[in-house]
Amino acid sequence: MVKIRAAGHGRRGFARVGREAGEVSDPQIEQAVVLMSDFAERTGLSSERPPRRYLWTDAFAVCNLLGLARVTGDPSHQGLALRLIDQVHHTLGRYRSDDPRTGWISGLDEREGEAHPTRGGLRIGKDLPERSADEPFDEPLEWNRDGQYFHYLVQWMRALDQAARATRRPQLNLWARELAETAQSAFTCQRGAGKPRMHWKMSTDLARPLVPTMGHHDPLDGYLTYLQLNTSAGELAQPSGGPDLAREISRTADMLEGGEWATPDPLGIGGLLADAYRLQQLARLGARPEPGLIAGLLTASLAGLEYYARREDLEQPSQYRLAFRELGLAIGLHAAERLGAATERDPGASSPVRRDLLRALERHFPLADRIESFWLDPFNQHVASWGEHRDINEVMLATSLVPEGYIEL
Repeated sequence: MVKIRAAGHGRRGFARVGREAGEVSDPQIEQAVVLMSDFAERTGLSSERPPRRYLWTDAFAVCNLLGLARVTGDPSHQGLALRLIDQVHHTLGRYRSDDPRTGWISGLDEREGEAHPTRGGLRIGKDLPERSADEPFDEPLEWNRDGQYFHYLVQWMRALDQAARATRRPQLNLWARELAETAQSAFTCQRGAGKPRMHWKMSTDLARPLVPTMGHHDPLDGYLTYLQLNTSAGELAQPSGGPDLAREISRTADMLEGGEWATPDPLGIGGLLADAYRLQQLARLGARPEPGLIAGLLTASLAGLEYYARREDLEQPSQYRLAFRELGLAIGLHAAERLGAATERDPGASSPVRRDLLRALERHFPLADRIESFWLDPFNQHVASWGEHRDINEVMLATSLVPEGYIEL
């Protein structure tokens, strides 16, 4: 059972600040199309440039392209999303060109690797090769080394499932479930009689941990995503079977008990808010999430947001800020607005605690437009941190402008 802290009372009704919850304007769509077109050309997706793939960014990019196909009616965006999936699997599902090992990292032969490209997991896509077994740990350097991150794999599972839902192709959901089974087995460890834990980073072949500590939200992200994958598999009537994730759902649910998810990190807060909306949608589709989990996520989000607001980070000039982390918060705030709108339409389907939490959160909703406006200003993009993280910054800006493909099931 997830622990829920008491929530304060707010005024009745949910505010509509800036654009209506769920509303996307034509200029926002146009800006997102330009951002994604530039990204596709720059990273070798729509051009002859060598493919430059990075798993986190590409997961959001797939969702963005699916969302643009939905809001514009232009099927070319969906075609690019499917091409990106193929590029990721053939780039990050195989060993690096500077690695003495070759082929699919799963160890499957070429034919089986093509049929099951996620069976061995997927590389992060960092610039440097992974740390060898006899090299000492160097924390700053580790950030630039390859390997596998559980939280990146979860984002890719989600992207594959969003693509399966959008295209009605069960195989994409099958690949996501195969990746889930592999990742859960490889990253989970048991120490003594305590609860199982998860490593944060593993080697490319998943044979050894590179960073053994557990990510703050990794079990939560795994639980929600496994729940989504199983729900989609039922809807898509997967003919080829594949893993049932009931065991993975149960194991990650065990790790949630007593979970404390509050964080001052804007990207983490945004993830919690997006997860709360995803849970509401999954419950509507027939899933049965852990009782009280939505309220628990909103409680943690509110605590983090109020702490973050007091720090006044958004008052700083752009050279002291990281766009993609702030944009993660903006995406989550858009999701929270939609959760609030859904609660208004059907108040009987939610608890009084959840409604009170959403009323308390609503005063923070304007931050989303404020963050987007700041990073759309070319003046604020003329800093080193924007250029160093340009791909992820622009892709997540596009997600925030048109969040349909990422936050809507």
